[in-house]
Amino acid sequence: MRGSEDGAAAAEAAARLDRMLERVTHDLGAHIGLTYLPVPERQVLQMAAVVGAPRRLAWPWRRLALAAPAPVQEAVRTRRPVWLADQQELARRFPRAALAFPYAVAHYAAPLVAGGVCWGALNLLWPGSRPEGLSGAERARLDEAAGRMAEVLRDAAAGGRPIAPRDEPLVMEPSSAGRVEPAAALAERFPEGSASLDLAGRMTFVTDSAARLLGCDRAELLDAELWDALPWLDDPAYENAFVAALFSRRPTGFAARRPDGSWLSFMFYPDATGISVRIRPGTARDGEQEPAEEGLPTRPARAGTLFQLLHLGSALTEAAGVSEVADSLMGQIRPVVDAQGLALVVAEEGRMRLVAARGFPSELREYFDDVPLATPTEGIRTIETGIPAFHATNDELLRGYPRHRRYYEAMTAFAFLPLAVPSGTFGCLVLGYDKPRSFPADERAELTSLAGVIAQALDRARLYDANAQVARGLQDGLLPRHLPRPPGLEVAARYRPATHALEVGGDFYDLIDFGAGGAAAVIGDVQGHSVQAAALMGQIRTAMHSYARMGAPPEDVLARTNQLLMELDIDLFCSCLYACIDVPGRRVMLASAGHPPPILRHADRRTEVLDPPPGLLLGIDADTRYETAEVPLAPGALLALYTDGLVERRGTDLGFAVDDLAERLAAAEGDSLDALADMIVERAQETAAPRSNDDIALLLVACGEASGRTGRTGRTGGGRPGRTGGGRGAGG
Repeated sequence: MRGSEDGAAAAEAAARLDRMLERVTHDLGAHIGLTYLPVPERQVLQMAAVVGAPRRLAWPWRRLALAAPAPVQEAVRTRRPVWLADQQELARRFPRAALAFPYAVAHYAAPLVAGGVCWGALNLLWPGSRPEGLSGAERARLDEAAGRMAEVLRDAAAGGRPIAPRDEPLVMEPSSAGRVEPAAALAERFPEGSASLDLAGRMTFVTDSAARLLGCDRAELLDAELWDALPWLDDPAYENAFVAALFSRRPTGFAARRPDGSWLSFMFYPDATGISVRIRPGTARDGEQEPAEEGLPTRPARAGTLFQLLHLGSALTEAAGVSEVADSLMGQIRPVVDAQGLALVVAEEGRMRLVAARGFPSELREYFDDVPLATPTEGIRTIETGIPAFHATNDELLRGYPRHRRYYEAMTAFAFLPLAVPSGTFGCLVLGYDKPRSFPADERAELTSLAGVIAQALDRARLYDANAQVARGLQDGLLPRHLPRPPGLEVAARYRPATHALEVGGDFYDLIDFGAGGAAAVIGDVQGHSVQAAALMGQIRTAMHSYARMGAPPEDVLARTNQLLMELDIDLFCSCLYACIDVPGRRVMLASAGHPPPILRHADRRTEVLDPPPGLLLGIDADTRYETAEVPLAPGALLALYTDGLVERRGTDLGFAVDDLAERLAAAEGDSLDALADMIVERAQETAAPRSNDDIALLLVACGEASGRTGRTGRTGGGRPGRTGGGRGAGG
């Protein structure tokens, strides 16, 4: 019984909230009003009710991610109202939101705060723009309404009957049931067709002339949605004109081709109760352009343009460094904005730097680069003020900057768009056009919004590059700058960082010189990509140097290093291979801690994959014991040590990959060890995934005379190298 009473009380409170939304929307003259309630466990705001928009159009915005940069979420996060006078202001402050909502409206978003808690949000939309802002009386009315709505939510929660978001928002819209269209007889006398749509897009009235133009009976059209009754109008570009008219309350239009090939021109005239439609014969030219009607805005972006913008947004999300962002822009943005020239410039160290450009004449590209910020140019003015500039022709630029006349004459029309982030404006996107361009208000808003999205991607990419540079510097500092040259040995080493990893890697190599007695070659791979992994790598190198110079055998060097890692109590492990090369004794002693096997190329170019006794990775078990294997190392032999990034490929058996490396070593031509190292690494990079997160390290050690005639690769059974001695071999 108590449960049903609580449910009834919560429902009554929710109904009060809905009535308050309906009242404030009407009193303030807004054409659409919405309320949102938080869903804390999902970090979203969910639409509770909407006035003035049908369910189908409200549906895409029924849930808002609380962390997303958009007006309603900003109001909730800051607990301060957000006022946006027009679409351009939305594009400037919330570029991503403006791309998703490209309609000419003024926005007001207010948090519903009571008792120090934000209980939800109120969102009102007005058609067109309101540059004059809200009057004092309107703000007072809004504050009062938001406060009373918050109190309803607070009191319901305090009484143990909180108002929860509905599964689907309540839609409050004017009903068209039983509506009689006035002056129907008058409309029938016009040769052009007339029709009326309700807010859901259903046809509530259609003249005989309109039915004839559309090629349908009136009975088929009435009470049907335009797009369902006429399949040839079922296109996002056409439906978007209806959506734009509904949200902005401004006339919009488009031209469409009938199945018989003839063209029709459609114009939408909206108000708070529905949309009047004028239909008349058109031409093919109307299909290529917007219906020419003085004083009326063009239709919203074409479906192809919207797809291009979504594709660009996806590409920018995937791009990491500045070069990747620039490549995405140069390849994809020009079709979107229909510009012949595009340049991306940033302010760095007191000068304007060109990041990328395409389509501009060479002299204009030079003009964008290495220009002191004290120079008076339109691009620098845009960076300094953060205000976009649109020039339908170049006349104003030629008058304003006579010293730069030859540059601005290169194009007929220009747009200078600031690249701005919360910390300030750091660059400019320059668009050039070879014909005059009017830049209507909706296009200006779209371009400003697009520049905002590009600015966020480019700012993130610049930070990525800066961090990557620091990481690479740290990596280079931890690896040996120069390897020693012990008597009787020739050495070549290569390191290549992961192609798409920001953090510093843990791959390392080293050569410890024992003088005339030989040397120790070390290679290893610390788990992960992080500063902690790099620091551990440095500690391992230092420790192994100490243990090796104390004369410890290979198994003891690994055991003591393993003990050190256990004492450090770090949740990282490391694979490692330690090779003690005895030059006078013509032998190498190997100990492995879970590392890929080394490859030995004999003087006759026969290669052998060595199989030292397996050992557990360093840093797993303090009591692990390691074993040493001794392998002959004659003059002219070459030992190849490497990390898994050189051979490991998704979908490829590791054993086959190692054997393939052995075959390439056997078949390699040339006398230079450095050339051989470069060839091996380049081949590995060619076969690596485009966004590999694995570093590559390679250490080649040649004993005595390592070069000579090219060897042949012998194969047994399925092309895999045959076995010789203690390892797998490829012979000549």
